[in-house]
This record gives sequence, structure tokens and C-alpha cells, in this order.
Amino acid sequence: MASERVESLIGKLEKGGLKTQEILGSLAAGEWSRILYDGPPAWNVRDLLAHLVSAEPRLLQIAQDVAAGGAGAPLGFDLDAFNAEEQMRFMNTSPEELLSALAKTRQLTLAWVRTLEDSQLERRGRHPALGEVTLEVMITAIYGHQLLHMRDLKAKFP
Repeated sequence: MASERVESLIGKLEKGGLKTQEILGSLAAGEWSRILYDGPPAWNVRDLLAHLVSAEPRLLQIAQDVAAGGAGAPLGFDLDAFNAEEQMRFMNTSPEELLSALAKTRQLTLAWVRTLEDSQLERRGRHPALGEVTLEVMITAIYGHQLLHMRDLKAKFP
């Protein structure tokens, strides 16, 4: 059975994943092309979804590395370059396919978090945006990352 700390992380990830699916799943076809971030480069709502689909697996890999005793994100990791490459990779993927991939990715994250022990949550490593933090903070950031973008979406298109 998972500890209270791990259960808390699982609860956040489940709740956040459902909220993200609810918000994005309710969008009409024409809303995917609305510009959310002016950039440069500008991102529409579909681009944001592609970003979420690409970011979580990478953040999960980094967290898994830290859990195993690694350093986390490589020194000099370029978030802008990563995001640009991933936008190109997903440029022809439909919102429906992206939503499905996002749900599957969150399930993989949840399955892995369920395997963690409290001692692992204290391990420290590099997060690509936050710098050196504990594994617990990295996992919380996966949850917070989606919610931050959902807040931006709701604020721009209430």
C-alpha cells in the first residue's frame, strides 16, 4: 500500500488529469485553432495540447532518473528547442489523437508513482524549469504544469 505522501501525489495527478481532459475534451472543433500564447512562436490551443502530450513523458523520464539515483535533466537542457522539436513532431496529429495520448501518458505516470517509496521522494535532481528540487516537487510539477496551462486557457477563453 502506498504511503500518504504517495497517495496525495496520486490524488493530485488523477484530479488534474481529469480536469484537463474535461476542459480540453469540451472544446468545439473551431476552438483548437484559437491563439492562446502570442509567442514567439505563437501557440494555438491544439499546440498547447501537443505540448502537454510531449512534456509529460519527458518529465516522467527525468523523474524516473532521479528516483533511480540519477541527476535528472541534463545540464544545458534547452526547453525552447525541445518544445519546438516536439511541436514539429506532433504537427499533423489531431486533437482527438492528442487527447487520447495525454490520457495514456497520465496513466503511465500514475502507475509509476504508485511504485514509489517515501525515501525516493526525498531524492534531489535537476528539473528542466525549476532547477534542483526533490522528486516529490518534480511530481507535483507534472500536476501543476497542466493546471497552469488550463488556467491560462480558461482566463483567455472563459
